[in-house]
Amino acid sequence: MLTLTLCTLRARWVTFVGSFVALALGVALLTVTGLALAASLDAPDRAPERFAAAPVVVRGQDTLRVPTPAGERTQRLALPRAVPGAVLARLERLGTVVADRSFPVRVRGGHGPGELVGHPWSTAAFAPYRIDTGRAPRTAGEVVVTGGWAAPGERVRTDRGTLRVVGTVPGLGFEDAVFFTDARAAELAPLSVQSAVDAEASAVRKAVRDAVRDSVPGSAGVRVLTGDERRYADADPDRDAEALTALNALFGTAGGVTAFVSVFVVASTFAFAVAQRRREFGLLRTAGATPGQLRRTVVAEAALIGVLASGTGCVLGAYGAPPLVRWVVDEGLAPAWFTLGDHTWPFHLAFWTGLLTALCGVVAASWRAGRTAPAEALREASVDAGAMTRGRWLSGLGLGLTALVTLGLALVDDPGDLLHRKTYVTRPMPLIAAAALLAPVVVRPLTRLLTWLPARLPGATGLLVRENAAAGVRRTAAVAAPVLATVALTGSLLGAVATLDGARAAETRERTTADFVVAAPAGSGFDAAAVERLRAVPGAARISPSASSAVYVLEDGVALIRSDARAVADPGALAATARLPVARGRVTDLDDHSVVVNEEWEQHTVGRSVRVRLGDGTARTLRIAAVLRTGTGDNGVYVTAANAAGAPVDRVDVALADGADADAVAAGLRGAVAASGGRVSSGDEWAAAASPGSRGATRAGLLLVLGIALLYTGISVVNTLVMATSDRVRDLAVLRLAGATDGQVLRLVAVESLTVAAAGALLGLLVAVLDLAGTGAALRLLSVPAAPVVPWAAVGTAAGACAVLAVIASVVPAGLALRRRAVGSAGLRG
Repeated sequence: MLTLTLCTLRARWVTFVGSFVALALGVALLTVTGLALAASLDAPDRAPERFAAAPVVVRGQDTLRVPTPAGERTQRLALPRAVPGAVLARLERLGTVVADRSFPVRVRGGHGPGELVGHPWSTAAFAPYRIDTGRAPRTAGEVVVTGGWAAPGERVRTDRGTLRVVGTVPGLGFEDAVFFTDARAAELAPLSVQSAVDAEASAVRKAVRDAVRDSVPGSAGVRVLTGDERRYADADPDRDAEALTALNALFGTAGGVTAFVSVFVVASTFAFAVAQRRREFGLLRTAGATPGQLRRTVVAEAALIGVLASGTGCVLGAYGAPPLVRWVVDEGLAPAWFTLGDHTWPFHLAFWTGLLTALCGVVAASWRAGRTAPAEALREASVDAGAMTRGRWLSGLGLGLTALVTLGLALVDDPGDLLHRKTYVTRPMPLIAAAALLAPVVVRPLTRLLTWLPARLPGATGLLVRENAAAGVRRTAAVAAPVLATVALTGSLLGAVATLDGARAAETRERTTADFVVAAPAGSGFDAAAVERLRAVPGAARISPSASSAVYVLEDGVALIRSDARAVADPGALAATARLPVARGRVTDLDDHSVVVNEEWEQHTVGRSVRVRLGDGTARTLRIAAVLRTGTGDNGVYVTAANAAGAPVDRVDVALADGADADAVAAGLRGAVAASGGRVSSGDEWAAAASPGSRGATRAGLLLVLGIALLYTGISVVNTLVMATSDRVRDLAVLRLAGATDGQVLRLVAVESLTVAAAGALLGLLVAVLDLAGTGAALRLLSVPAAPVVPWAAVGTAAGACAVLAVIASVVPAGLALRRRAVGSAGLRG
């Protein structure tokens, strides 16, 4: 049996090379995504940065901790608390206490880094920063900067006024800092949530414990940071873990799509390779081979190719993973420190997945091979009979029904779940698999429809294309399968993203009725004086200041859920400058004892009370004043400013008075916030800027997921067509003996490839449309004013690329075959 296997591999090398290439590339892609996924599981240990030389850092409460029957649940507070003054007084008895403050500073005029971080000069020694040139700041207008972008004596225009540089310190690589006097820093950032303490750590801990024991208000959440824990005093200390979480989701999605496409293509390729040999199996049965021997032969061939191809794929993957990591770092999808580790489990997973897929791909086909009758070897007809086996019917219908039933259940139970990335990425997969399994049922009528007109034109090309495609159902379905997957994935994934982007943009436009929106620079806010200047602008009838905050609620007794919130100063002004998607209740009923929630909340009945934690962790019981529709998930919570104490106003919506000059009002608004660096936009401009469609990282991540899949399916189109064309050497020779010229034969092959590619593209488009219809139905149930978007340009490009690849992959091997003598080729079985 082994001898027969080796002889078969040598005789049918094109078919087996095609199977080898498909499997090797599939395993390579699995290895690449597996290695990248493994590297995203663990963040490196980051050392303290700004407070590397500080003995102790004391930080106010920044984490909400809620006990539940299932254990303690935690969430980061949106509004961290300051260290209580009574606690600071106790610490000052132990040693020097330096309050830390951080705030954004933006350089104007294109000079310098542009985005700076301001700190009090007294904290510079804790990094440590040391004066390189010049001196320390002494007055409110003097600063020290990091790096060499400004020299002592220079004046720099910023959103904090014109500053005079009096000194520089060498940069440490983690920030572009500018240091003010302590007094000026306190004016610019009144709230301080942490302080450096020059004292023994044990004494500091005892002082904090004593404060908690004495029930000093706010002392329970105070943290004492020493050693490596001082990194939690740095800006965004969880950025490494958050970056890895995003990467883990990205590579997990890419790995899932890659695994599906790889298994899909490899299984169909191996099944097609076995189906090509049905006459060969008939001859073996005539020579006395038993069904068991045929099955063992097929499985042995698949095992041999599987081992060799999987090993090759692991090697290719090891070389392909580093360029992928460099790309995600260059595109800003991963931090600069992200590198591959020394994990080995991705190699094992990819190797055994490849081998198992190869064996599973030939199991059903080997049973068909074993049932091949001896008389089949004598059949000269090339018409495929029985292409749809009982197992194929059951699998195809089962997957299709499963996809439709799960879609229906999701629409009834939780339509919002269909808008999540993991859902809309994976939902097309069972539909694609079902369409590929059921393709033999529809390719014959579909190809007849596509060739209806060409078959009636003068010449035999159209007629031959129609009959060849209809007769070779297995070959047509196998060639159409990768085209189907390519077009379906392109249409489904890009269509889902475009549909959701359009839906969110439509929601934003629908909510925004303000004539102007004044936004504070990121990370900062407007003080009370700036808000009063905005109120005083002539022509501004109503202004609605609001601040970013959060509300936390415990659902089901164990899940601590965070909801982003807007804290408004005047609910009436909010109603005048925004059109919120209210399902029940009235926004104007919002007061200091109530909250506006959305339908996603477990408790969303108007008039009922709900226990919440505010942005600073304060526990409150609030009455539900109104309920917003869920929408795409961006309809957050609204509270009054009293329930977001300390949150700076970062947005002001402005409604014009009747007859007011919009240009004059805009100029007045800009003047009112010029000192704060605020940006004034029209309502339409703000809505367009707030829409998610322009996020580069999201687009690059989607291109990564889709690019890996489409690269592989594109190669599989070429691979499958080379296998199919090499199997038709005798058919092409017969055409030449019947009088066809080489050019006519090549035109026939090209047109037939285009027809099959068009059939696959139409099936893929049907799958994409069905998938997007589910997304559209979910949006309608969520009352979102948006319709499904079919990315026609991308679908057309994918279909066109597949068509070009199909023509090249069929014409080139056919042209090589035509170099042989027709009489000799007609006597061969390809």
